[in-house]
Amino acid sequence: MATATPRQCDVIIRHGLVIDGTGAPRRAADVAIDGDRIVAIGDLSSTAGVVEVEAAGRIVAPGFIDVHTHDDGAVVSCPAIPAKTSQGVTTVVVGNCGFSLSPLRPRGVLPQEFRYLGEQSAYRFPTVGDYVAALETRPAAVNIAVLVGHSTLRMDNMADVSRAANDREIAAMQARLRESLESGAIGFSTGLDYGPNAAATTEEIISIAEVLSQFGGLYVTHTRDYVDDIDAAIEEALEIGRRANVPVVLSHHQGDGPKNYGHAARTLGRVERASASQSVAFDVYPYTCGGGTLLPRYAEMVERVVVTWSDPHPEMVGRDVTSIAAEWQCSLREATARLIPGGGLYYSLDEDDVRRILSHPMAMIGSDGLHNERIVHPRLWGTFPRVLGHYARELGLFSLEDAVRRMTGWPAERFGLTGRGLLRPGAFADIVIFDPERIIDRATYEKPDVPAAGIDLVMVNGLAA
Repeated sequence: MATATPRQCDVIIRHGLVIDGTGAPRRAADVAIDGDRIVAIGDLSSTAGVVEVEAAGRIVAPGFIDVHTHDDGAVVSCPAIPAKTSQGVTTVVVGNCGFSLSPLRPRGVLPQEFRYLGEQSAYRFPTVGDYVAALETRPAAVNIAVLVGHSTLRMDNMADVSRAANDREIAAMQARLRESLESGAIGFSTGLDYGPNAAATTEEIISIAEVLSQFGGLYVTHTRDYVDDIDAAIEEALEIGRRANVPVVLSHHQGDGPKNYGHAARTLGRVERASASQSVAFDVYPYTCGGGTLLPRYAEMVERVVVTWSDPHPEMVGRDVTSIAAEWQCSLREATARLIPGGGLYYSLDEDDVRRILSHPMAMIGSDGLHNERIVHPRLWGTFPRVLGHYARELGLFSLEDAVRRMTGWPAERFGLTGRGLLRPGAFADIVIFDPERIIDRATYEKPDVPAAGIDLVMVNGLAA
């Protein structure tokens, strides 16, 4: 890359193997940083750095972009956010699955799904502008891109979310979304599998999503169904994108339960065909087990559910719901209902499907971890090193360069994160240095908050995180 070679800069990373985020082969090069920007890449032996970092034998890559997070509350309450920086994440997309901290003025007790982002007291941002101001006052260690959740809009503008919105309520939600986009939000998310969002009709969603086209915003969706008719749910999402004239991102592309094992070839083909005529992409997490709120109807559809927390029955933490149901002499659905409010680990995905989805060139990586769970899922701490260490190095599912592209350049392009996701002069200095032979996740279901191995340095906007 032909660039002017500076005589001095703030930081030089020397002798590393640069993977630039485009998918191009790694190359030996130095990287010079001045302020919050990369200023040169190449042979910089004639350039002096105030700080010099030796990276021989290490990969120097763009900081990872976690496109599917529920970090909304965590970046406020714990700005250092070590679960993310420790695994090389430098940018997070918040507000997924229809839930965002703002814009919301709670008028009563929020449904249990809102605990994904924090307790009731966390919902103290009537506007996205208020949320952004709080982050500017006390900046987090990572960059933050904000989606506005449909469940949040419904709770803020409807007295009863168990029904479809009327015209007046839709107009109010459109106005709130427009105000949010003007304050810096980048898109709109739905979580149509969750109670606060399930009653929304396709027409309601399209009417709200149409606001996005004026701002170049994204429609990001936890689709209506991951169990009974995943194809129809994908088609609904694609229809919304077409009719609202906006790009679509399918959240955690998956099919849950044994009846859907082997779905990936079919559903990925459906997405590929759609991509010929509309903008569509998807994210995926590298685990066969999901996690979240205990849902009675869902417990019967997956292989196994392990309780991670339960307010009415804390003594059942760590137990399989099947064994609890047998002990209580009731159905799985009834046992799960008696355990809520609560959370669980859902063993619901097929490993071959996970590998096929991860390998697809349109795939982006998202952790989908929840900070507010009593026992967190290991994906909160281990997602990105797991892709690099287990799936790229150990299994050879794809090259390290391609793995990095799925975490950096591709999501930056898809989410419109200008200046992020690539190592090139002029880009923001979001950088991770890691050992390609040692990087691996160490978080497990038994010990889910253990930091990854093999990451030497993480920089966000030119500063060590």
